[in-house]
Amino acid sequence: MSSSSRSAQGSYALLDAIDSPADLRTLNERQLPQLCAEVREFLLNSVSQSSGHLASGLGTVELTVALHYVYATPYDQLVWDVGHQAYPHKILTGRKDQLHTIRQKDGLHPFPWRPESEYDTLSVGHSSTSISAALGMAIAAERERTEQKVVAIIGDGAMTAGMAFEALNHAGGIEPNMLVILNDNDMSISENVGALNNHLARVLSGKFYNSVREGSKKLLQGMPGIHHLASRAEEHMKGMVAPGTIFEELGFNYIGPIDGHDVNLLVSTLRNMRSLKGPQFLHIVTRKGKGYEPAEKDPIGYHGVPKFDPNGTSLPSKKAATPSYSQVFGDWLCEMAARDPKLMAVTPAMREGSGMVKFSQQYPKQYFDVAIAEQHAVTFGAGLAIGGYHPVVAIYSTFLQRGYDQLIHDVALQNLPVLFAIDRAGIVGADGPTHQGAFDLSYLRCIPNMVVMAPSDENECRNMLYTGHVLDQPAAVRYPRGNGTGCEVDAELQQLSIGKGRMVRQSDNAKVAILSFGTVLNDVLPCASELDASVADMRFVKPLDESLIAELAASHDLLVTVEDNVVAGGAGSAVGEFLLREGLSTPLLQLGLPDQFIKHGGQDEVRAELGLDAKSLEQRIRERMAKM
Repeated sequence: MSSSSRSAQGSYALLDAIDSPADLRTLNERQLPQLCAEVREFLLNSVSQSSGHLASGLGTVELTVALHYVYATPYDQLVWDVGHQAYPHKILTGRKDQLHTIRQKDGLHPFPWRPESEYDTLSVGHSSTSISAALGMAIAAERERTEQKVVAIIGDGAMTAGMAFEALNHAGGIEPNMLVILNDNDMSISENVGALNNHLARVLSGKFYNSVREGSKKLLQGMPGIHHLASRAEEHMKGMVAPGTIFEELGFNYIGPIDGHDVNLLVSTLRNMRSLKGPQFLHIVTRKGKGYEPAEKDPIGYHGVPKFDPNGTSLPSKKAATPSYSQVFGDWLCEMAARDPKLMAVTPAMREGSGMVKFSQQYPKQYFDVAIAEQHAVTFGAGLAIGGYHPVVAIYSTFLQRGYDQLIHDVALQNLPVLFAIDRAGIVGADGPTHQGAFDLSYLRCIPNMVVMAPSDENECRNMLYTGHVLDQPAAVRYPRGNGTGCEVDAELQQLSIGKGRMVRQSDNAKVAILSFGTVLNDVLPCASELDASVADMRFVKPLDESLIAELAASHDLLVTVEDNVVAGGAGSAVGEFLLREGLSTPLLQLGLPDQFIKHGGQDEVRAELGLDAKSLEQRIRERMAKM
């Protein structure tokens, strides 16, 4: 950060002197509340100027400070779940001067990222992975006979995924030395209950209690009946005052809940727990948006923010000239539900992102948020279909990957009419490689019974959703993040002919025919105008319009496929397979995403860098024509 940028951020008496957790650990404990206030102010000032995730990080300031104060990071390993809450972690681990670049092209990664820092032990972006990874690290540390400590930090939302409980169940059975911290920001603690639990946390995590506890166990080992009775009494006592019975049953020593915004309490509790053996579980309660009133009142709205005035009372409202594809889907869902009382909409905790707020309010009995449980969402949809209902599973492209076995085994294999509305397909942008929808055409088109559609605009999107909804087999409609084209929308929904594309630009003298899949058509058309090329909006990735492909192959010297999916196994590959199968020798140029994970940056920036904007497409096609 430049000196002018730093001065704009303000002056921070303690934070300015901290370039690593080692600097943090030189502070006196009495200074930690002031440091927390400075980190929170720095975070708010930085993100309000650059955009990014805000509310989650505001809620984890004290926890982050306490963790790096107590644990010898990076030797001790912290494993953050998802990573929205890890901005304070980046600030304290030598990256505060780059925080203003977060989520921007060539800037800081939006989540913990191993290549970026030795303090980032696990690259993340998807939910509920921290406990599994931390367990592996803890076992490795024990096998290597090191004194490394391993801590997984997971939110209450991420704990709704089955993977988290699979890891807890495994860990409780083999008893590694590890700590799981549940950051619970969905409830508050009243002063009385909070004070009581804070006291209990100190007692239950203290050396005296645990030495007595372990000593009593050894003393009673030869007296099974009494030992069992004492264990049940301890369990009953703790269950009366803390909601940790389920974690105790899974084999963890449960502590909490405690106030996650009391940094000195966190430090004393973590110090006690650091020396405990076996799997430990600390339950803390925090508040999203802590310390910034607008974010406290609206943590969802302030989860990911654009640039804004932190002294204002609300985020800037940007009225888009055209509706987003998520909004197009949400409006279609309401329109369809008004006609079809058997429509059931399912989302794995992405109501806002998938454009389903209005539907959830107008049709609450037809709306199911299954939490962060993509596998369950898919098979739940299969069960609804078996029961005679018409499920629509709204899910991001990158999250459907997590339910792939269920898609194959529970839906497609049984040929069940489940419609997948796949948002965030193609280049997503600032959230980077964990969120790019780069693979869905490849992993969908290889599945028997699937119908796969890629709309080129919002009208096509509506009609494809309708077409998939009335089909008696599995179907998927994939559409991008961002706004539509502003095209005219049909007054009545149209059912499309399965596997039929459409010509959108015909040239009698064209040597090149471009087969466009999805919203890349917006860049294909100006490119085709410069080349005087024919253009087909293919509409369907599976089944392909084979007669149209054969016709264009016979009348043109070069076929070009364009898609915002990886070339490997994608729509272009499907066209190539057809040409080979039919013995058609027309040359084929396949343009799409390369065989690499796509880094973060603005959508237009990334497309231009990858050669998928109109100018780059034209250049790449001309280069191929020159070789003919």
